[in-house]
Amino acid sequence: MKPNRIIPEFDALDRQILELLLENCKQPLTAIGDEVGLSAPSVVERIHKLEEAGVITGYVALLDASLLGKDVGAFIGVSTDQPRTIGSLERQLCEVADVLECHHVTGAHTLIVKVKTRSTESLEEVIQAIRSLDGVTRTETSVVLSTYVENPNVSLNTCVEFDSRTTRRSAKNRKSAAK
Repeated sequence: MKPNRIIPEFDALDRQILELLLENCKQPLTAIGDEVGLSAPSVVERIHKLEEAGVITGYVALLDASLLGKDVGAFIGVSTDQPRTIGSLERQLCEVADVLECHHVTGAHTLIVKVKTRSTESLEEVIQAIRSLDGVTRTETSVVLSTYVENPNVSLNTCVEFDSRTTRRSAKNRKSAAK
């Protein structure tokens, strides 16, 4: 269980910076600054504040699993009758090859695990590895036939309220304000 965390204060510029980082976290900080109306050092300061607050937890490359030979996706419901071992089970699942996500859920299963693997044969190996873990009483697998949406990012549209007094200042807006 995660400890209670204090939600940091954001303003509209923080939100814009986050949106630009989600689009492309490798873009130059000067480009982000130009878009939001800040200097590159100010952008760095805000990004550092967001990192320190735990809002930004890291930067990753997003890979196309199918181009890497991982063509079979599945969700595996994992059940246990030993609630005290859930934490241990979650840690063990992190070590199973091809496991991308593990979620403690309500409903018919204790955990839902997302995997991407090479083939149905390798999926069977993943299922066997999961079934062999201490505390697993049952698994149920749903194979993905196709994926309509798979977004690794959190939508900022419905996140914590941002201070609406700070508005977006693009280069175009700054030029017209300077006239």
